[in-house]
Amino acid sequence: MREAHRQTQRQLDMVDRQITCRMTALIPGLLPRRSHYHRGKPADPGAFLERYRAQVSALTTERQPEIEALSLKLALQEQAIANFIERHGHEAGLSEQVP
Repeated sequence: MREAHRQTQRQLDMVDRQITCRMTALIPGLLPRRSHYHRGKPADPGAFLERYRAQVSALTTERQPEIEALSLKLALQEQAIANFIERHGHEAGLSEQVP
């Protein structure tokens, strides 16, 4: 039971890492280009943050069904583990762990 919980948590962490990796790859494209400067005036730093947040939101929305399914599965597993420990005692929960 706990191993299934760990696997689900790893899957959720992997989705998070994949989003982070994709954002890291997209950052150079979000930076202002020199051709956008007008008479030496720097680009608005808030514009970069807006573009960054929009991309993070788009990537997260794209993966939202998967994130929600894994989160629900994780919550149900945590509840099942808590119920098992409540019924069989803490020692039973510890003996069920895989080293």
